[in-house]
Amino acid sequence: MDSAIWTEKYRPASFADIKGQQEIVARAKAFVEKKNMPHLLFAGPAGVGKTTLALVIAKQLFGEGWQQNLLELNASDERGIDVVRHKVKDFARTRAIGDVPFKIIYLDECDALTREAQQALRRTMENYTSTCRFILSANYSSKIIDPIQSRCTFFRFAPLAKEDITAIIDRISSQEGLQVTAPAKEALFEASGGDCRRAENLLQAAASLHTSITEEVVFSIASLAEPKEIDEVLQLCLANKFIEARSKLLKVMLQYGLSGLDVIKQIQKELWEISLDNTKKMHLIEKCGEIEFRLTEGSDQFIQLEALLSQIVLAGQK
Repeated sequence: MDSAIWTEKYRPASFADIKGQQEIVARAKAFVEKKNMPHLLFAGPAGVGKTTLALVIAKQLFGEGWQQNLLELNASDERGIDVVRHKVKDFARTRAIGDVPFKIIYLDECDALTREAQQALRRTMENYTSTCRFILSANYSSKIIDPIQSRCTFFRFAPLAKEDITAIIDRISSQEGLQVTAPAKEALFEASGGDCRRAENLLQAAASLHTSITEEVVFSIASLAEPKEIDEVLQLCLANKFIEARSKLLKVMLQYGLSGLDVIKQIQKELWEISLDNTKKMHLIEKCGEIEFRLTEGSDQFIQLEALLSQIVLAGQK
C-alpha cells in the first residue's frame, strides 16, 4: 500500500480520534459547536496534525457535504498571486451549501506564498468574511505578513509526545496484525522526532519487510545508526583509542548508508549521555555546531568527522 494511502486510511475522522494537541482540539471543537469561527492560523512542524485538524473541522461542520464546502490548496505548489485572485476568490464569493453560513478555504504551507500573494490574500480575507473562513497552515509563522497574522486566531502545534506516537503505533499495529516490540516503539519515536506522518511511513516500510518489527529493523529503515553504536564510538574516543573509534564510525556509516550530516546529529544527541563534566560537553556541542556548518558548506565529511573525534579524545584526556 502506498504510504500516502496508509496515512489517509488512519487519518482521524473526529476530534476524539486526534492524539495530542488536546488544548488546540478543545478550542477548535468549541468553534464547531457554535457553528462559527474566525480565520485560523495553524503553525508548527510537519506531521503534527495541522491538516488533519482542518479536515476534521470541515467534516464536523458540514457533515456529508464537507467536500463541497472546502477548498484545499497547497500553497507550495500554487504560490502565485493569480491563485489568490482567481481560484481562491471564485470559491470565496459563493455561499455555502447547508445551514453553516460560510465555506472554508484551507491553504497548506502558506508560508511559501509570495509577499504579493499574501497581500492579495489579506484583502480577500477582509472582503469575503461573510461567506468564507480561511484556515492557514505554516511551518514558520514568521514568514506570514503581520496583517494576515492579526486577522487570524493562532494555533501553535508542538511535536507529538512519546505516549501519543505510541498510541498511534498501537492502534495501527493491532489493525494491521503487526507485532512491534517496546524498543521498536522507542526507536520509531526517536526516528520520527514527534512527526506522526514520518512514524507511520517508517512503520509501513518496516511492515513491508517483517510482521514482527524490532529496533534493528526500524533503525535500518530510517537510515539511522543505533544509539548504542554511536555511544561505542564515543566511549572509544574517551578511552584514547582514536584509530578504533575512527574505524568503528566508518563501519557504522557504511552499514547504514549515513552521510556526515546524519552522523553529526546523532553524535550531538549522544554527547549529552557520556561521562564528562558539563563544561567539556558544552565545548564539544559547540564543535558539533561548527563542523555541521562546515559540512553544509561543502567540506569533506570524513576529514570533519575525524576532527570531531579528535576533539572528543582530547576532552577525555584533560
